[in-house]
Amino acid sequence: VLDGSVITAKRTAAVSAIATKLLMPPFAEVLCILGAGAQAYSHYEILTELFTFKEVVRIWNRTKEKAEKFASSVHGPVRVCCSARDAVVGADVIVTVTMATEPILSGDWVKPGAHINAVGACRPNWRELDDKLMKNCFVFVDSRKAASEESGDVMLSGAEIFAELGEVLKGTKPALPEKTTVFKSLGMAVEDAVAAKFVYDAWSAAN
Repeated sequence: VLDGSVITAKRTAAVSAIATKLLMPPFAEVLCILGAGAQAYSHYEILTELFTFKEVVRIWNRTKEKAEKFASSVHGPVRVCCSARDAVVGADVIVTVTMATEPILSGDWVKPGAHINAVGACRPNWRELDDKLMKNCFVFVDSRKAASEESGDVMLSGAEIFAELGEVLKGTKPALPEKTTVFKSLGMAVEDAVAAKFVYDAWSAAN
């Protein structure tokens, strides 16, 4: 028996890390996280482990106390921002991991060429990203079918899906790191299965 919440946090952040590696601008210096829940922790851990950001990681949360708790809990410097705009402006990599039902990230704030991992808003009527951002970026998804049926960010904005992440990994679609990109993450069962197999294989090897 494996704890689904741990696997979900780890595998979601791992897929975002793959998207970030492929899609972020060549000289990414600033990481910003909107949200301070379980996914914020897992994304912070893997992104700061795999990539070097020159500036202190910025975080914003609707409840400032939760953002401050996050900043004091992680291993590394974090700057708590008083608004989402302050956190986002100038950021090269942006992670949205909120329970927002209305957009909290405006296209007006986003630096041209930035990469966004949009992880929250996993229902057809929920949004994290506004229309301006969705319509002026290249949208990558884990699953076209899921995004067209479950993602309010994609469905309500009418944004066109450019590619699945798997197509980029296979080389059938370009990554476009020089463009403004959004990776809309919804999660796939195969990710849970593979993550669980890694855990099982490690346990088996130790026993």
